[in-house]
Amino acid sequence: MRVRVNYDLCSSNAVCMGIAPDVFEVRDDGFLYLLTDEPGEDRVAAVREAVGACPNGAISLEA
Repeated sequence: MRVRVNYDLCSSNAVCMGIAPDVFEVRDDGFLYLLTDEPGEDRVAAVREAVGACPNGAISLEA
């Protein structure tokens, strides 16, 4: 599974970071950073939840 972020859609609201802080991070500069684009299988459920919770639809998953 590969995580993709469309930074043009992302508003860096940190919803994803609240769900999967080991994958997503909003830093002091106000921008979202993807800490890993290939999280382990144990993180799949959390990343899927973050994808669904993103209010702008900026996060997606690829097989």
